[in-house]
Amino acid sequence: MLSFRFFMENGGPLLWIILAMGIVGLVVFFERSLHLHRSRIDVTDFLQGIFNSISRGNVAEAKLLCEETHGPVARLTALAISHRQTDREVFENDLNQIATAEISRMERRLSVVSLIAHITPMLGILGTILGILKSLVAMQADAPMVQTADITPGLIYGCITTVAGLVVAIPCYIGFHVLVVKIDRLILDMRHACSELLNFRDRLLSESNQPTPIVVSAEERKTIGLADAGEQQ
Repeated sequence: MLSFRFFMENGGPLLWIILAMGIVGLVVFFERSLHLHRSRIDVTDFLQGIFNSISRGNVAEAKLLCEETHGPVARLTALAISHRQTDREVFENDLNQIATAEISRMERRLSVVSLIAHITPMLGILGTILGILKSLVAMQADAPMVQTADITPGLIYGCITTVAGLVVAIPCYIGFHVLVVKIDRLILDMRHACSELLNFRDRLLSESNQPTPIVVSAEERKTIGLADAGEQQ
């Protein structure tokens, strides 16, 4: 019966390399997955809270909310609050720059998982070729009295490395695409946040540029009316 010990004893050093790469890929996947999960927030509720605070004139509260919230949308909003008085084109360029930086931050070490998913099957194939070569050398050395025991170690070695390469590569390949989907969702959240922040900034500036209405009391209207009547006389 095949056991883990059997694989480790017959897999050779190439098996250890494949397993080490698998452990690295697993650690990176869980670290990235946890980071991206914590970065996902309810963008609509978060921005509504920010807009309410700024509309009340409480910018410090809005900044504090950004600091207490984890993720790229919160950091993007914090920059928007600090640069809300700048020109629209400059404001939009600043948002695009911070969004690009956040995407690079989210994709950090993602290439490691992809690299492992592509390399480990090739290492498995390399093990298969080395195992076949080992069996052929044994057959040549013992010819014409070749026995099964002479060629099976090489074939077993080749099969074990191939299996190990696929066992590591398949989960890494799936994990890579899971992380890509998570990142794509966060990118959509940032795009939505950028659009909402631009619209809110434009509304704030348009309201601040509107003339303040002059409120005239009843007594003042009466005084103005008497003055107008005197002029007509």
